[in-house]
Amino acid sequence: MMRTALWLPGLLLAFALAATAADQATVEKGRKEEQRTCLPCHSLRIIHSNRLNRAGWNKELDKMAGWGTKFTDRDALLEYLGATYGDDKPVTPPEMSADGRSKQ
Repeated sequence: MMRTALWLPGLLLAFALAATAADQATVEKGRKEEQRTCLPCHSLRIIHSNRLNRAGWNKELDKMAGWGTKFTDRDALLEYLGATYGDDKPVTPPEMSADGRSKQ
């Protein structure tokens, strides 16, 4: 019993780290998918200023598919958008130049 108590926390930590690494890989794939599928029609500013939950991003991707967008990895893109621009994430203010104008 004592041996189990010693190695079990380490095993759980290893599983948690592996899951995080897999999620980061998926998010990175999603970022690349954003570059490939979204940027031909949209600026990053319009995408990154939105804050939607997963269902909201899913609806947006459905709408874009209806307009002809061809996704290579839609699931990764959805994961990326939800993880990075979810409704629980703060909106980053635009960068300003020295004279107070937006750089975007």
